[in-house]
Amino acid sequence: MPHPIGRRAALVLAAAPLARPALAQPGFPTRPIRLIVPWPPGGSADTQFRMLGEIASKRLGQPVLVENRPGATGTLGLAAMANEARGDGHLLGQMPVTGFRLPVMTRRPTFDPLRDFTYVIHLTGYLFGVVVRTDSPWRSWQEFLAHAKANPGRVSYGTPGVGSTLHITMERIAAEQGIEFLHVPFRGGADTSQALLGGQIDAQADSTGWAPLVDDGKFRLLVTWGEQRARRYPAVPTLRETGTDIVSVSPYGVVGPKGIDAGVVRVLHDAFKEALHDPAHVAVLERYDMPVAYLDSAAYAAFARDLFEQEAAIIRKLGLRMD
Repeated sequence: MPHPIGRRAALVLAAAPLARPALAQPGFPTRPIRLIVPWPPGGSADTQFRMLGEIASKRLGQPVLVENRPGATGTLGLAAMANEARGDGHLLGQMPVTGFRLPVMTRRPTFDPLRDFTYVIHLTGYLFGVVVRTDSPWRSWQEFLAHAKANPGRVSYGTPGVGSTLHITMERIAAEQGIEFLHVPFRGGADTSQALLGGQIDAQADSTGWAPLVDDGKFRLLVTWGEQRARRYPAVPTLRETGTDIVSVSPYGVVGPKGIDAGVVRVLHDAFKEALHDPAHVAVLERYDMPVAYLDSAAYAAFARDLFEQEAAIIRKLGLRMD
């Protein structure tokens, strides 16, 4: 399921300049900015957003306070923002790819990803991979798949939730390889890693929050899902190199409730753009093998429209439903 971030722009994008915006509301921001991260503390997105917010707060002149709201595969925060009558720029949050999927998977969606949000800035995307414990019998991705194929429904893997990119990609792999996995959803990467450490699941399909455990020798990385091998793990093959023609990434950015003043959007965009390219933030991205994938507000909104169409088509093709 290649996304345009990976295919069209080699993971580093430059967007056309915005039209001249209105001036920001006087004095904005007038209080701390709440930034919803829809995952538990300790994962790659949580770490990245905390650094981004810390740097952006220096330009904004107000603290950027991260609020962790895990659950519903990263969409509880989106539902909260959608309930705001009109945004004033003091409430923002991550827009994960699941925000474009779950509304298609339910008969009663709690938000519309195109109508209920103001798109501020696109930031980056995850590197995904599958890890197992180092004391497991699988030393390669091919060995893991062969064991799963010989034991239908008995090999379990954990992800951050139903409808996540990890879940959908693993199911695409299963369909292509004729495998029946047992999917175990968790609230976030930290919980999934703990379950793997404790032996409750056989494998973890997730973003690079598992990297410290791989580096410490507790997990073995079997495969990554990008177009190219991860710079940090050059010996680990991609899915394509192992015979599965899938590239899977998960681009994301910052959004707010609908109706934020254009001038306020410009102030937020400029602060987060500066933070995005700050060396301290780039170092966090590099730690997790995450690319800088900048899009300005207008380009991000256009990208979101295309992405929603693509994700809706995939969900309907796979027949995934939550109710």
